[in-house]
Amino acid sequence: MTPRIMSENLVPLFNKHFGHAPHVVGSAPGRVNLIGEHIDYTEGWVLPFAIGYRAEVAISRRDDSHVVLVSAQKPDHSVTADLNQLAPDKKRGWAEYVLGVVAELGVTTGLNIVVDGNVPLGAGLSSSAALECATAIALNELLDLNKTREELALACQAAENNFVGMPCGIMDQAVSMLAHQHHAVLLDCKSLETQHIPLELEAAGLALLVTDTRAHHSLVDGGYAARRASLEHVCDVLKAPSLRDVSLDELAMKKSELSETDYRRATHAITEIARVHKAVVALEKNDFERLGTLLNESHTSLRDNYTVSCPELDAAVDAANAVGALGSRMVGGGFGGSAIALIPTAMLTGVRKSIADLFRAAGFQEPRFFVATANEGAFAITL
Repeated sequence: MTPRIMSENLVPLFNKHFGHAPHVVGSAPGRVNLIGEHIDYTEGWVLPFAIGYRAEVAISRRDDSHVVLVSAQKPDHSVTADLNQLAPDKKRGWAEYVLGVVAELGVTTGLNIVVDGNVPLGAGLSSSAALECATAIALNELLDLNKTREELALACQAAENNFVGMPCGIMDQAVSMLAHQHHAVLLDCKSLETQHIPLELEAAGLALLVTDTRAHHSLVDGGYAARRASLEHVCDVLKAPSLRDVSLDELAMKKSELSETDYRRATHAITEIARVHKAVVALEKNDFERLGTLLNESHTSLRDNYTVSCPELDAAVDAANAVGALGSRMVGGGFGGSAIALIPTAMLTGVRKSIADLFRAAGFQEPRFFVATANEGAFAITL
């Protein structure tokens, strides 16, 4: 892939607002997680891939300590922060993701920044990590920070944890930084070791349909944090550093010391980690029927054990499976967002219609669809 700026508005808007061209542009993708949900923060393995929707950030230096930010979505409104007094402020909205990265990387020079992007917001496709990673890779280039991609991913995660206040794991930032085209990323969330697994569904006559339910969610709330706290509590009870090496039998031995909720959430994490490894084997064997079964099992566990699904996500999954999908599941943090369905390419139109019809009958918002293919990770271009 030849790196190129996708946004036609980014550089012209930067010129218009600041009176000169940017010095660097960073670009980073959103992601779809094929399987391995809600286990990155318990040091599990995940299998995401980068998608063709991206965030892009244009940056130049300033001669003062101010960071001035403009969004292509609201070009007449700017946000200004002072590096000498930089602290979290939720009133700044989207700008917090950029400023969190600026803070985490220890930037001391003022910056002009314009952002644009087309990752659907609130759809569970990691628009926030895409924005963070685009910022980080641009700053790494502009300021000669000489950080590795793994270090940048960790900085972006820390920015979201510490500045935005979202206790996310490393998956979203890591895949945005480390992905390769035509591959999923088998990511060890403890060591950050990666293995790139070929993912070329089109050659097998298959497509991965993403349904944005438009039941948009915000993860900066108690739901996500409570589930992470559940897994941490289980680890405390089991005296285990994480759930990556805990078996279901070991969990069952401590069931009497756990609440039913914590037990079921830990059951999800342990079984989901196992499903990731089984999915890799299925892909290596081109056993897509098996992969579809694993997707269905993942959704059932996320719905029943981890309780992060919602009626719209369940409807998208059920409708896809009813008309011939090999498997389907919710993706992302849950409580809304998107679902994926592995389907024969020839059935795309029928599956879309089935989901749309069910949504209409249920009184849900009209869903949005796109086919996800594995794309390249973050890059920076010096102008």
